Amino acid sequence: MEHLLIAPWLLAVLFGAVAFLYSSVGLAGGSSYIALLTIFGVDYVAIPTVALSMNIVVSTLGAWNFFRGRHVRPQLIWPFLISAVPLAWIGGTVRLPARTFDILLMIFLAIVALRIYCFSSFQPLTRPGRRAALIISLLIGSGLGFISGALGLGGGIYLIPLIVLFGLGSQKEAAACAAFFIWVNSTAGLAARLTSQPMPPLNVLLPLLLTVAVSGYAGSFLGANRFSPRVMQRLLGVIILVAILFLGRKMFL
Repeated sequence: MEHLLIAPWLLAVLFGAVAFLYSSVGLAGGSSYIALLTIFGVDYVAIPTVALSMNIVVSTLGAWNFFRGRHVRPQLIWPFLISAVPLAWIGGTVRLPARTFDILLMIFLAIVALRIYCFSSFQPLTRPGRRAALIISLLIGSGLGFISGALGLGGGIYLIPLIVLFGLGSQKEAAACAAFFIWVNSTAGLAARLTSQPMPPLNVLLPLLLTVAVSGYAGSFLGANRFSPRVMQRLLGVIILVAILFLGRKMFL
């Protein structure tokens, strides 16, 4: 991260804002960390490692606050976790060419933007039986696990609407599940990456981790107990759109 196009303290402030807003709805902010790192010129090889590190800190605190708020339903969570771990590890060992990474990242960031701006509320499409719910959960966990490890996305922003759409749980239960899911995915993906590449310098990484820890705790506490900031998610979507434009310019101009 030696070619950062922004002062490290300012990046920490932006990361803190992202952590606060995302954690309030059970997410860790991986997509926006990636977007910011892309905008400010961080080497694509380091981006997933940094984003996954932030995800682990924020989702740990988020999971704790949603657990304290009594929104955790273990039978909803465990199928996603056991299917995500091996695929997140595999995804974390994959070394994608720069252009392939950019294309995939652009696609999945575009999906995040659509999720934020075009699909703001969800109603269950079905109420699956026990066996069908288990199969659906295992398939979703596997797919999102691989994406998380390969790109550095926690997967929670995709998981929450899928849980609601498939009638697997309520919005609050989905948010609680997402916090645990992001933690497991990010931990497995980061562990796999650290087998072949070092962590970024601590003098850059540590201020970011401390900032997102404080902000993530505050946001998840309010989200679990007080509010669900829909407008804030839309504002965060601007970061995603800017990152998509930067990726497009780098790839096609």
